[in-house]
Amino acid sequence: MNRCLALAFPLFAFAACMNQSVDTSSTGEAIQSELKPSHHVKNQAGGGGGGAQIKYHNGPVIEGTVNVYFVWYGNWSGNTAPAILTDLASSIGGSPYYNINTPYYDVVSNVKHFVSGAVHYAGSTTDSYSYGTTLDDNTVFAVVDDAVTSGRLPEDTNGIYFVMTSADVQESSGFCTQYCGWHWYDIDSNGKELRYAFVGDASTQCPSGCMEQTTGPNGNAGADGMASVFSHELEEANTDPRGTAWYDARGQENADKCAWTFGTTYKTANGALANMKLGARDFLIQRNWKLSTQSCGLN
Repeated sequence: MNRCLALAFPLFAFAACMNQSVDTSSTGEAIQSELKPSHHVKNQAGGGGGGAQIKYHNGPVIEGTVNVYFVWYGNWSGNTAPAILTDLASSIGGSPYYNINTPYYDVVSNVKHFVSGAVHYAGSTTDSYSYGTTLDDNTVFAVVDDAVTSGRLPEDTNGIYFVMTSADVQESSGFCTQYCGWHWYDIDSNGKELRYAFVGDASTQCPSGCMEQTTGPNGNAGADGMASVFSHELEEANTDPRGTAWYDARGQENADKCAWTFGTTYKTANGALANMKLGARDFLIQRNWKLSTQSCGLN
């Protein structure tokens, strides 16, 4: 099967097949400075590891504790997703799974600074369709900027702001066709660089493309599907916030190399599959790329 990896640019998205070339430098490595890293849909290529080793390309990582903020965009009334995903954000930091990221580093003045593995859930806000039911890449950041400039969320240069969209909200730049989520950075209205990400509820728009199973371990298929995409974007934004730090010769970041692979699973009480327990909940979350073995793992 000809499976393709989705790469999203700041203003548009396209699918780049693995057997076709991406923009390359003189060394043959993919140029990342203009790329918005993405989490591809299930039937496109990029997951499962393999290929070239992931290498450091001199860009920054997020050092110290990463603060997670949620913007719940759309209609989340009566939905258990905010509780489920807040529990995940509150529990993932320092876990054996997330500590896979701690060997990643940046170099400042010839000194290595490693990812700490610490994640802190720092708060959330709601946004009831301020930009309607269809967003694009630009309005996703506008949602974040509005939340910060209005004071609903703090301006935090060590934060990652996740725009979580309800099932009725479309992301017209490529959600469900090119990606299930993405992360990037931009300059807010106050001139500060903020890191942010998009994660959509795929339960009605593309369950077969952005969800692994129709029954999730927490009884909310949309939220349980978002949990894996959230984790993917969180670890990539931590280890490669500008797309200039850690990636392989195909342009894949650490989570890209393991997308849609889950390792050993077990059945939960409702019959859904899970592969880890974080806090009081079971989750099915994709594996991540381990620098020490250059392979995918869960811990």
